[in-house]
Amino acid sequence: MATPRIVLFGATGFTGRLTAEALAARGARPLLAGRDQTRLAALADALGGGLPIAIADVGRPESVRRIVSPGDVLISTVGPFVRWGEAAVAAATEAGAVYLDTAGEPTFVKRIFQRYGPAAAARGAALVTAFGYDYVPGNLAASLALRKAGSGAVRVDVGYFVEGSGTARRASAGTRASALGMVLEPMYGFREGRIVPEYGRTRKFLVDGRVRHGLAIGASEHFTLPPAHPGLREVNVYLGWLGGLTRVAGVLAKATPVIAALPGVRRATDALADRVLRTGGSAAPAAVGVSSHIVAEAYDAAGRRLAAVHLAGGDPYEFTAGVLAWAATTALAEGVHGTGALGPVDAFGLDALTRGCAEAGMVVRE
Repeated sequence: MATPRIVLFGATGFTGRLTAEALAARGARPLLAGRDQTRLAALADALGGGLPIAIADVGRPESVRRIVSPGDVLISTVGPFVRWGEAAVAAATEAGAVYLDTAGEPTFVKRIFQRYGPAAAARGAALVTAFGYDYVPGNLAASLALRKAGSGAVRVDVGYFVEGSGTARRASAGTRASALGMVLEPMYGFREGRIVPEYGRTRKFLVDGRVRHGLAIGASEHFTLPPAHPGLREVNVYLGWLGGLTRVAGVLAKATPVIAALPGVRRATDALADRVLRTGGSAAPAAVGVSSHIVAEAYDAAGRRLAAVHLAGGDPYEFTAGVLAWAATTALAEGVHGTGALGPVDAFGLDALTRGCAEAGMVVRE
């Protein structure tokens, strides 16, 4: 049998390249995989030479299966995941590998837990989706808050916030295309002990003395937190990137089911996403002063806040690359806890994940 290795699929994309650099900085020698041999070779040379490369394309699923073996750790940065993510999931499941991805799309995250997870468990594979800024920090902050709150917690709210000049220009073409794909997708929350449809819910958080608005979004926390904390009846996740426009976005989100049903709307959205991918170019370099803040608050049945945790970090893309590199090298050396669809705390443990996030620049602020 071949020695297990880290396979980075989508290595020459924006997030893929950052992840390759982070892996190399940790001393790892991943197999760099993607569609373009010339770009793969150039990346391997830029990382010091000698790294193996392989051609793999989601349009030819067998080419993805060929690069994954039992015991491997497969990282997929090939998005939009709703459209292109299945080949890597299938390859990892068939091989009994550990799978990590950078998906932030609610529909794909839900699919991992509800559709792909059982098959992966049967084959001894571990699927750890949304392993980046979306949605590792929220899982960590919420788990820490719930540990502090104790058994009286029945609800947890998580808010994600980014600030700093150049934040919007930092978004890669893949991120923008994924965001377009999410516009018409059904959102979800976790209330009364079950996954429910969610459209347009908003709330305010106090972050460093400032009121910040967040818009509800479907995330991995809705699937990962309740099994670990059986007393939970409600999980809410909010994105606060829109600032003062959040409430307007909430109103528009309530109309999503009607808009999505209009003839030709989905086709037009997909076409626009394709155009973004073709012409989007490279994301801007990390801007000075970009910061990330993740807040988790745990409440009891009477609505009293029992505990709060605040994580702070820098550029979301740099964090994603760093935490992926930590997770992949840790999984290769030590394995993960469990099989099937796993959350980040399930896979690595709360204390280890806290250390891994700190190494990637996301630390707990008291």
